[in-house]
Parts: sequence; C-alpha cells; structure tokens
Amino acid sequence: MDELKLFGFWPSPYSRRVIWALKLKGVDYEYIEEDLPFNKSELLLQYNPVHKKIPVLVHGGKPIAESLVILEYIDEVWPHNPLLPKDAYEKSEAMFWAKFIDENTGPMWGFFQKFGEEQQKAIESYSEILRKIEEHGLRDKKFFGGDQIGIADLVFGMVIHMLAPMEEVVGYKFIKADSFPRLHAWVKHFSEHPVIKDNVPDYTKVVDFLKIRREFYRNSQQNSEKKERKKVLLIV
Repeated sequence: MDELKLFGFWPSPYSRRVIWALKLKGVDYEYIEEDLPFNKSELLLQYNPVHKKIPVLVHGGKPIAESLVILEYIDEVWPHNPLLPKDAYEKSEAMFWAKFIDENTGPMWGFFQKFGEEQQKAIESYSEILRKIEEHGLRDKKFFGGDQIGIADLVFGMVIHMLAPMEEVVGYKFIKADSFPRLHAWVKHFSEHPVIKDNVPDYTKVVDFLKIRREFYRNSQQNSEKKERKKVLLIV
C-alpha cells in the first residue's frame, strides 16, 4: 500500500473527522502533529500552499487538502465501511448536510469568542442552526444516514469533543434533552461508538486549551475597547 500520512492538530475538529474516517475504515496511516498556529512545518506549507492549513492527507506522495474533500477521497479509495450511500439521491442528501454543518459552525466559534450582547446573538444564531439540523437533517434516524455512521456524522462530531468543552468553559449548554431530543440522542449514539469513543482528545486537556483561548479573546476585546475609547477622547 502507498504510504499514507495525515497532518493534523490535536484539538482540531477538522483533522479529528479525518482520523475517525480512517479508523472506521481500518486504514493504517502515520499521524504528524503540527505546532499551530505559529510554527507550521515546511512540509505542511509545501503540501498545502493555498490555504496553509490542516488537515492534509498525503497518499503516495500526493496531497489532498480540505477535510470534506479528504473524506470523499478516503471513501472512494477505501470503499469498505462506506461513509456515503451508493444511491445518487441519498448521496447528494448526505453531502448537503455535511456541507451545511461544515459551513454553519461559525456561530459556534462566535459564542465562544465573544462576550455580552455579541455572545448572546451568536448563541441564538447557533441554536437556530441546531434547530434546522434537528428537524430536517437528523429527523428520526439514529445517524444522519440511518443505522451507520456516515460523512455528516463525522462532520457534526465536533459537538462531542469541541462544543461540549466550550460549553463548560462558557457556562452555557446547547444540546439538552428537552430542547433538542433528537440531537441529544444522536450525541449518545455517536459518542458511544467504539471507534469514536477510543479516538477523542482528552476532555480535560481540551478544556484547559480552550480556557487559554477564551482568555486571549477576552483580552483582545478589552484592548480593542480601550483603543476605541482613546479615539473618542481624542476626537472630543
């Protein structure tokens, strides 16, 4: 088999979904941890010169970038334990929800990075996205594609290893049994799958990592507010 390498960053939900896909397929690979964000390796920059980001999968010396593209590539090269349905319509539906989730996680970061009224707006925005996923994406299925974990599940998997620690740091809970019963059940099913359960970063380590980031965002906002006040004083 051609050499397979994955460049990632341990708390990243984008590299984590690729790890899960490879583990579900039972594919052996070499994992290369990047020191982000300020000390990217020369190899990473060489393999992904456009975005200069992780994850990057290198198969037989050929790089594949962007997590959704990587997931599709993995499913095509190693078709056993499929992540996507064979039926064209079902496949299009699975990709729709994978892309919808991937493109609409911005408010999740907003609720963590912002404070006060701006944070509340981000919470409301993300709650609305979760409502759409609850009602139209997951519906009454165990997983997005039915009884087996698929591509949309891997993308949404960030709620168990990134959103949950964020909620603890901020002190706000999104996916509760009374507000999102289907998503709440999905979290239980997904997190208890052996492959997922055995391949999540240490929860306490993620919480500690996020506390540092949260303080960084708080200081940045405070410094920005101070600069704005100085501008006002100079104008007055």
